[in-house]
Amino acid sequence: MNEKIGIILGSDSDYPYMKKGINILKKFQISFKIEVSSAHRTPERTLGLVMEFEKQGVQIFIAAAGGAAHLPGVIASHTLLPVLGVPIHSQLSGVDSLYSIVQMPSGIPVAAFSIGSSGGINSVLFAMEILALKDNEIKEKLVEYRKEQKLDVIKKSEKLKDKIRSL
Repeated sequence: MNEKIGIILGSDSDYPYMKKGINILKKFQISFKIEVSSAHRTPERTLGLVMEFEKQGVQIFIAAAGGAAHLPGVIASHTLLPVLGVPIHSQLSGVDSLYSIVQMPSGIPVAAFSIGSSGGINSVLFAMEILALKDNEIKEKLVEYRKEQKLDVIKKSEKLKDKIRSL
């Protein structure tokens, strides 16, 4: 299997924030690799994973990290592939993580997403959108996902109106 997305978590405690996004990848059968590696505690491992993932055909990195959240930037400094950074909740509500990711110095870009689970979901969908530029099968899956979202909103609207009618 040729995994197209490489996901690196700064800690296994970041997984709950990425779980819904990972479930989207699994639902639509988008291949991915996932590892835990710390920018600070295992920098050599992180660099090795970046090189290994590239050799194996990964086209996009998603890096989730909390606190100082240097992982996306460290990954970006070692690859020319797109790096999507997901800030994870921390003792400072994840704002420190967000600032660490979004304040990259010029010349080493990292795309930054919202803090926590919504960032995890959106990073996966964004990665799929990038892949869909050259992969019509993934594009069709994204179209289907948007249709499902639309139907969910309509169902919720009907359910709410039913609830109000019954008051």
